[in-house]
Amino acid sequence: MRVLGIESSCDETACAIVENGRHLLANEVASQIELHARYGGVVPEVASRQHLLAIIPTVRQALDKASTNWQDLDAIAVTRGPGLAGSLLVGVSMAKALALAWEKPFVGIDHLEAHIYANWLGEAEPEFPLLCLIVSGGHTDLILMQDHGNYIPLGHTRDDAAGEAFDKAARILGLGYPGGPAIDRAARTGTSVLSLPRAWLPGSYDFSFSGLKTSIYRLAEDDKITSASDAAASFQEAVVEVLVGKTLAAAREHRVHQILISGGVAANSCLRARLAQESPLPVIMPPPILCTDNAAMVAACGYFRLRQGAIDNFDMDVIPDLELICAENRR
Repeated sequence: MRVLGIESSCDETACAIVENGRHLLANEVASQIELHARYGGVVPEVASRQHLLAIIPTVRQALDKASTNWQDLDAIAVTRGPGLAGSLLVGVSMAKALALAWEKPFVGIDHLEAHIYANWLGEAEPEFPLLCLIVSGGHTDLILMQDHGNYIPLGHTRDDAAGEAFDKAARILGLGYPGGPAIDRAARTGTSVLSLPRAWLPGSYDFSFSGLKTSIYRLAEDDKITSASDAAASFQEAVVEVLVGKTLAAAREHRVHQILISGGVAANSCLRARLAQESPLPVIMPPPILCTDNAAMVAACGYFRLRQGAIDNFDMDVIPDLELICAENRR
C-alpha cells in the first residue's frame, strides 16, 4: 500500500510517499524557517499563505522523487490537528481535492500520533508495549503505547513545552531562531556551570519548564551570564536531565520493551546521547530529519490507521486543539 502524506500543521509544507507504513520513497519539505526568522517566531497568517504557494509544487516533487504517478497511490493521509487552523486548512483542503479527483480514500491524522510513527521508518520495527516521549515546540508528553492506536497518557507539560522553553531561552540569550537547534549548537562549546532548577514534580510524570525559563531570564536581567554557550549548556542540561529521568522511571514502572522518542526536540544531540547511554532498554529514535515536522510520519501513521479500517468522509474538518485519543474513541 502506497500512501501519500501531507503535513501543514505549522510552518512546514511537506509531502511524502511511504510504502506499507515502513518504506520511505519520498519526503519533501518546503521550509519557512527563513521567512519567520525575521519575526523571531511563526506568524500564522504568513504561514498559511506560504502553504498555499508551496503545496502543489511539493506534492509534485514527492511524486517525481518516488518515480510514482497518482494511479500508483492507494490512499492519502493528512494532518488534521493539532496546529494552526489556517495552515491545517490548506493541507486538508489539498488532500480532499486529490482524493476527490483521484478517487482515493483519505484519512485525517493526529499530528502527535504521526510523530510517534516516525519511529516505524527506521530499520528496526518497534515492539509493544512501548513508552513514547513526545517532545516538541508545543508538547511534552509521556505515553504508554500498548498497540497500534492504543495509548495511555502518563504525563504532560503543565506549562511550557520543552521546545517552547528552548525557543524562549534562545531569545533571552540572543542565539536566534529556531531556538532548539541554536541552544544545541551553542551548548557544544559551553560548560554546564550555572545552577538552574529542575521541576521534578514528585509522584507525577508531568513536566514543568516555566520556572527554568524564569531563572535564565533573571540571570540575564541581572547581568550574571558571562557566556551564552555556558548558559545554553546549563539550560540544556536542566531540560534533558528531567526528560531522561522521568522517561526511564516510567519505563521501569510500566515494564515496556522499548522507548521511543519523537518530535522536534528529539533531534537534540544531548537528549539522544543521554537516553542511549543511560537506558537499560533499547531506545528507538528517528533520524533528525524525521524528528521535525514532515509528511513521512503522516503517511506511515496513515497506513496503520487505514489498516484498522479508518477512512474519513469529505465533511472531516480540522481540529486545531486535537488531543491524542485511543482508536475505539476516535471521532
